[in-house]
Amino acid sequence: MILIKDGKIFTMEGKVYEKASILIEDGKIKEIGENLVAPLDAKVIDAQGKIVMPGMIDAHCHLGMWEDAIGFEGADGNEMTDPVTPHLRAIDAINPMDKTFKEAYEGGVTSVATGPGSANVIGGQFVAIKTYGDRVDHMIIKEPVAMKCAFGENPKRVYHERKQSPSTRMATAAILRDTLYKAKEYAAKLERAMEDPSKKPSFDMKMEALLPVLRGEIPLKAHAHRADDIFTAIRIAKEFGVKVTLEHCTEGHLIASHIREEGLWAVVGPSLGERSKYELKNLTFETAGILSRAGVKIAIMTDHPVIPVQYLPVCAGLAVKAGMDEGEALKAITINAAEILGIDHRVGSIREGKDADVVIWSGHPFELKSTVEYTMIDGKVVYQRK
Repeated sequence: MILIKDGKIFTMEGKVYEKASILIEDGKIKEIGENLVAPLDAKVIDAQGKIVMPGMIDAHCHLGMWEDAIGFEGADGNEMTDPVTPHLRAIDAINPMDKTFKEAYEGGVTSVATGPGSANVIGGQFVAIKTYGDRVDHMIIKEPVAMKCAFGENPKRVYHERKQSPSTRMATAAILRDTLYKAKEYAAKLERAMEDPSKKPSFDMKMEALLPVLRGEIPLKAHAHRADDIFTAIRIAKEFGVKVTLEHCTEGHLIASHIREEGLWAVVGPSLGERSKYELKNLTFETAGILSRAGVKIAIMTDHPVIPVQYLPVCAGLAVKAGMDEGEALKAITINAAEILGIDHRVGSIREGKDADVVIWSGHPFELKSTVEYTMIDGKVVYQRK
């Protein structure tokens, strides 16, 4: 049992306690209050003068998929041999022993959505995991959490170099449509087979992987930078009646009213970096704030290793500098990220009954001088600043 005592608590549930305590038991948040008394067997952590927050969440990265300082041997995020690979599962590539996991939780990032890159039209299954552990099976929050798909430059560049389809945006859209149509047919055959087993189709691993998308259990996690690619992602999702989240959304600020009208959520970034390709020509830290003010629920991402995951609060802070409301920026790396990923019942805020993923900061996390004093994941102190 742990009592975090007398800290300024940002619950991310609409309430800020100027001076309060949190009681943690069996990996969960048991109680929050201003006058809590520590049980005799509790470890007491004095947080007076410090800020206490839920662990941060990166809603889109590739943590553990591209290992640190290795190169090809540790690059397991893009299977660039087939543009349609929905059956690939991130959990089979993640190496939780990679140094960047330690850097994540030491930087206050306690949960991430990680998965395949954007080389393929359909890249495979993302997973939501905690950042502390030595076996990925024990770190899972939700699996799968989304199905990665990609529009724009990446898939057309990869397969143009291989002299196969897709080498145009038209072909990318056509391949995605064709695959979703086949998945719908497969699902219909399975349904008919419930009454007549003789009609059961041969097992198809790719089609099986897409069934949660068709059932609305997980969204397409659509890599789309340019406005026209964002609209293509929306168009196809509506055609098939599937959920979609807009990932990167680099030109989202140019079409904010349309995204709001569609009722979609966006995971914005990585904004801290160079304009390395043409579709990033309108890259700006203003995007997150413009979308947020327009009424779009957003999260902010690092796209690690593009931006190292521990700099997630830096990215959010720079969005504030570019005009985003500070409270909304905090939500974008906590509760909004959790809600977009569908894991807010466990993480993303400090609330009784939720996982005790709690970070104690020396100051506001958007201040560059602020340091993480403690990180707790599932009620365990996984990092303490010396």
